[in-house]
Amino acid sequence: MSNKHPDFTNSADFAFLDSGTGGIPYMLALKQKLKNARCVYLGDTANFPYGQKSVEQITQCASRSVELIIKKWNPRTLIIACNTISVTALESLRKLFPSLPIVGTVPAVKLAAKVSKNKRIGFLATNASVNSPYSKKLIEDFASDCVFFNRGDPELIDFVENNFFTATKEQIEQAVRPAVDYFKSNGCDTIILGCTHFTHIAEEIQKVAGSGVKVIDSREGVSNQAIRVENNSRSFIKDGGLSSFEDMAFYCTKAGEKEQKEYKKLCQSLNIPWGGVLSEAE
Repeated sequence: MSNKHPDFTNSADFAFLDSGTGGIPYMLALKQKLKNARCVYLGDTANFPYGQKSVEQITQCASRSVELIIKKWNPRTLIIACNTISVTALESLRKLFPSLPIVGTVPAVKLAAKVSKNKRIGFLATNASVNSPYSKKLIEDFASDCVFFNRGDPELIDFVENNFFTATKEQIEQAVRPAVDYFKSNGCDTIILGCTHFTHIAEEIQKVAGSGVKVIDSREGVSNQAIRVENNSRSFIKDGGLSSFEDMAFYCTKAGEKEQKEYKKLCQSLNIPWGGVLSEAE
């Protein structure tokens, strides 16, 4: 992988926004489908975590990040790769930026209701997402015949953001066990990963949960919807050939020397160019 990140100025096909590194698997999922797509990612680490903020705070932080994304890259489509932002501020962002197609990331409630056999479903997310009226409406509309066991887990989110990339398999499994044990003790046969950060540890959650529990997320649905939106907005570049990882980049809004070292290590492990730290002044 080259150390030089690409110049996305006024040329990004897709931009991804999250409070940190959680949405990276969503960008990688889309790249698997559209290998030629130019993707840029911004983690608003200056305001992490979003899940403990009020609706007003989430909307303000997210809107400032979207302004920065537009100013820096002017993307054709924006993916809110964060459940918390999506369930609390998506409609506000669409009103604030009407000319920018915005795709949200919402909990895979509809899918969970389809795959669950005993209709007992675990919902693992941020406190904001668990308590969101939007999430509750999703359950009413698509899973009214199911019993939901909600768990807001800011400690596990913090672990993923700050410790996961240097942790051992044993440490990761130990970190996810309290959440998995909670759902299994309540007889859940399906667990929704309602925070994008948890997609980084989906395999470990599935391993601890065992074969009798289905762990699901929304990567497939979000990728497909983003591609539909992009195709509707213009004639998209025809895909083909090998994936070029030089047309991706990861940026954040705040990182000290220690954090930058960790983010660079993460980028190297995922073969994503490290873009650097951006601020609203740029």
